[in-house]
Amino acid sequence: MSTVSARAAEAALPRGLLIAQAWAGLGEAVAPLSNGAGRPLARTVKLILDPLVLRPVLNPRFAAGAVGFEHVDALRDRITGAGPVLAATAAWFLVLKKERRRAGITEGNPQDLYFQRCYELASGHGEPRSDPATARLAAAVLAEVHGQDGPTVAQLRDFVTDPGHVGELVRLLDAAWAGSADPAPAPGAVRAAEFLATCPSDPDEVLFDVLVADLAGSWGAVGLNRPGVARTHGLTDLALPEPPALGRAASKNSLPKPFDRSIVERLFPALTSAFHRDALEDVPELVRLEISRSAGAWQLADEAGRVALVLGREATAALAGEPVGPAGGATARLRLRWDREAYVHRALRMPSSVPDGVRADVHGVREAYLRRLWVRVHGRELRHDAVTADGMWDLLDGVLRSVILDQRDRLRSVLERQSAGDPW
Repeated sequence: MSTVSARAAEAALPRGLLIAQAWAGLGEAVAPLSNGAGRPLARTVKLILDPLVLRPVLNPRFAAGAVGFEHVDALRDRITGAGPVLAATAAWFLVLKKERRRAGITEGNPQDLYFQRCYELASGHGEPRSDPATARLAAAVLAEVHGQDGPTVAQLRDFVTDPGHVGELVRLLDAAWAGSADPAPAPGAVRAAEFLATCPSDPDEVLFDVLVADLAGSWGAVGLNRPGVARTHGLTDLALPEPPALGRAASKNSLPKPFDRSIVERLFPALTSAFHRDALEDVPELVRLEISRSAGAWQLADEAGRVALVLGREATAALAGEPVGPAGGATARLRLRWDREAYVHRALRMPSSVPDGVRADVHGVREAYLRRLWVRVHGRELRHDAVTADGMWDLLDGVLRSVILDQRDRLRSVLERQSAGDPW
């Protein structure tokens, strides 16, 4: 570490340490939101403290992995001041878990589904009481979260592992992949760059419709089934994409890259969401459509979504050092957002001064972007949420914002460990 970096570290304290200290002062009242060591659970930080209490987007002094001494008391005071609401949040969480057990609900992670709802209840109603009104309110929240119609993970798992269905599904997979082929060349030049030039401020709906009609998205996927190409796009770890397995289990924290996911893993995020499940087909139709989708261009079904992947690939070329295109266009604006990040400057100009993982994130941003874009477009296909010209800039820009936020979170975790004396 340089002398300047060492002095900066001496003038700051690890954010995680400060949060843990302030949290400890709240006592047993927040135990349901704490781990065995008495520190806030990772989901408590992610779902409650960061977005609802500390709000680092609005309070950047709380955002870094190491917090300057001049802001230490303010961070502690923010958590301490929220103590009554946090204690009530913990109490509501116990109430909702009790009602969940009574109702026989087993789907979804209670922390993911209820933490923010409990904070809302605590803010609006204070501590829960032992009375029928509290029980009715808890039941209403659970009904809102879980009461949607639509398929479930349990139904999906049962269907794809049922011996009566497996043979048919395997035959469908084999037939879909045996019949997949590159499309005929699009008539004329693919005009992705022309659309991107005005996309943020004045999207050309006619041109977008032309791109869709000309199969620009499908044509842009040509080559992904050749050795190493899909891997360089960040969409697979394999030299060549392979037909997906049917699968039987999935975890949000360990999903493979998009083209490496089983059918169950591809459908799992949509089925575990608390929203929009009622927009999905029933499980048999959902699985058969996903099998067909997996053999299509970009492993997507809708041409507008495929065009979005081509536009995303074109728009992020500048993140890898290629020309930015016209000022005000999507490519230039994405590059401008990327260039504003201090950690990006440091990783590119002084690579030895940042952890290996941060360097890898910066140099692999385009691959991370395409993965996130695929996930969002795929999810929209499942929900029948059309990709349109008017919404394209929000989609493209939102994906980069999401990638940057993830990278900031990882960097902050590294810096917290570093400030505590752990090696990179």
